[in-house]
Amino acid sequence: MISNEYIIELLRQEISEEYAKRVQGFFKTGKGQYGEGDIFWGIRVPFQRAIAKKVRRDFSPNQWPVLIEHPVHEVRLTALFILIHWYESAKSEKEKEKWVQLYIDYRYHINNWDLVDASAHKILGDWFWDRDRSLLKDWVVSQNLWEVRIAVVSTYRFIKRGDFSSTLWMGQRLLNHSHDLIQKAVGWMLREVGKMEEEVLLEFLDNHCTIMPRTMLRYATEKLNEPLRKAYLLGEVKN
Repeated sequence: MISNEYIIELLRQEISEEYAKRVQGFFKTGKGQYGEGDIFWGIRVPFQRAIAKKVRRDFSPNQWPVLIEHPVHEVRLTALFILIHWYESAKSEKEKEKWVQLYIDYRYHINNWDLVDASAHKILGDWFWDRDRSLLKDWVVSQNLWEVRIAVVSTYRFIKRGDFSSTLWMGQRLLNHSHDLIQKAVGWMLREVGKMEEEVLLEFLDNHCTIMPRTMLRYATEKLNEPLRKAYLLGEVKN
């Protein structure tokens, strides 16, 4: 059986202080920023994915909490890649539920945007596709930044399956959210809606573009043709 110490040592072998310094700025690790205190080893994501794939069958779930609670960012991301493998290879709904509950129980360690974006839709989005979504709706009004982003990004799986209802519902309720990470997440999901059904996105924009935070609006309109995008950004639309 593979130990968490073995996984951490594999990751240590790929430490790059130079790359770590470069990526820390993307994750706002300075004092008072949302990623304050997060430690980076500068390990490339493809290597983390490869490690997760290598160990997933011989690593005990009992040891998984040690990885997700680790202070180093890349260790936590590797833990999530392992959990995704377990979830996607589960042979029953009961087994899937076990991995979903593990994700929920340790969600406070999924505490930077890439950790959320790499995992939320693949686990919670898939699980709640045909189930009651009350938990995600509750998280939309949470005071915890990462619960909100997890809820929003989880809807990516719904969007890809043609269901935009949760995304639009969350988008309306987060129009006044002040944090740019939530504005970006909502804008991103709305953009994905538009890629599937542009008319649905345009209706949302027609109703809300004049009150949408600028960042959210920029992200939501990114794939529209330039004249139309410019019109929304300038507020020159007919309601």
